[in-house]
Amino acid sequence: MRHLTSAIAAALLLAAVAPPSLAAPDPAAAIAAPRVFASDHAGVFMGKKVAYRTTLQETILKGANGQPAASLFSFSYVAKGAKADRPVVFVFNGGPGSSSVWLHMGMLGPRRIAMADPVKPPTVPPFTLEDNPYSLLDVADLVFIDPVGTGYSRLLPGGRAEDFYGVTQDARATSEFIQTWLTANGRWNSPKYLMGESYGTVRASVVATNLMGGPMSPAGALGATTLNGVIILGPSFDMNRGGGAGDARAALSSLPTMAATAWVHGKAAASSAEGAAEAARKFAREVYLPALYAGEDLPAADKAKVAEGLAALTGLPARTWLDADLRISLSKFGELLLKDQGLQIGAYDGRYTLPLAASGGDPVADDPAMGQYTPSFVAGINEYVERELKVRAPSTYQAIAFTEVNSRWNWGPGPRNYAEDLATAMRRNPSLVVFTGSGYYDLVTTLGALENVARHSGLARERLTMKVYPSGHMPYLGDDSARLLAADIRAFLAERLRP
Repeated sequence: MRHLTSAIAAALLLAAVAPPSLAAPDPAAAIAAPRVFASDHAGVFMGKKVAYRTTLQETILKGANGQPAASLFSFSYVAKGAKADRPVVFVFNGGPGSSSVWLHMGMLGPRRIAMADPVKPPTVPPFTLEDNPYSLLDVADLVFIDPVGTGYSRLLPGGRAEDFYGVTQDARATSEFIQTWLTANGRWNSPKYLMGESYGTVRASVVATNLMGGPMSPAGALGATTLNGVIILGPSFDMNRGGGAGDARAALSSLPTMAATAWVHGKAAASSAEGAAEAARKFAREVYLPALYAGEDLPAADKAKVAEGLAALTGLPARTWLDADLRISLSKFGELLLKDQGLQIGAYDGRYTLPLAASGGDPVADDPAMGQYTPSFVAGINEYVERELKVRAPSTYQAIAFTEVNSRWNWGPGPRNYAEDLATAMRRNPSLVVFTGSGYYDLVTTLGALENVARHSGLARERLTMKVYPSGHMPYLGDDSARLLAADIRAFLAERLRP
């Protein structure tokens, strides 16, 4: 990547002779003069050279009392000389409590984490950044949002966590930021897209309705801000996935993911992950569902046949399925699939493995996927800001805030199916289109769960594009998957931008 200039514009709170810094020694000054750091760059994306401006910017958000309550930082990438009708994609991850580092440094940013083998990523320094040929900068401007409590975004003195850490509160703040950005950048007439991953599914769905506004909206005003499209990766619409006595939803929706994951580890006979998943869908419809419905009334001989079918699909012995009464959770599947090799597979990406022994039991730090690829992302974003953007940060970038944000999250009267919110947004806006990208090996937000939601949520199916990729919860890990996903999203944007 060639830097055209290094004109980094610091905010007024910084002395003219001071190096750019995110430090805010005077809270009152930070409120009066939000910090802005800008620099110009150029890169080649999908074969097209693009000159663009990078802006790391602070936006001050107000609390329920109307007073400045939080400092939200975003990274914007805007093509030089971009016309007002160039698309803008607002990007965020999930958690809740996660920054946008994963989509930023893994898929969309102009620079990305280098991984020669995505299933065996580097876990210790030095880590390497490289130009990202799949970034959408050739076709759209990008705005990465770090919600309050993540990245460099923080509550201000006097700000209240309860004004931001919740489904409704977070959507209100995100909507406010988007409208503020559109005004500040003169982009109200630009095609607008949201891209959310994981809990970003919920955020995107609720924000899509909030931007329209109305007397019953959190803003209590007519926003009338419509979106051209919503892009969801690692879809997580239904936060109530079942699992109680007699509830077959989790078992049925998990089966395609188990089958695809068993195939990738050579534990199931199929021609491909897609073939394994399709065989599991057919089995679930024709055999598994009737068996689960019968429950204790299912004859022993029939139950044994069902267990044999499950064994062939998932690589787990029929005896294991029988002992579990034909229901095995995804977490237990992760422990059992490669137990004969002393290995556990990753929940966030079933391609990854670590030894079963010596696990501390932490669902993230000890997950074979998340535990291995996160070090490069955390080091990468800090390296990128300080070395390449030339902004001196006072502290590390907060990738995910579990205690401060996630554990304090206000889910409201849920859990519920947030696809219904997106269905409402699609009803209000007959031109709104939706794209979803799932990973075959995602044991957290499974492709089966998404397919079930799509069949029962009132979504306008003719405006819904659903794709599945040979990856996990982050369906862009690995060039094979990233190449396909990038091409599909570009096709989605191009199709929907036509008059």
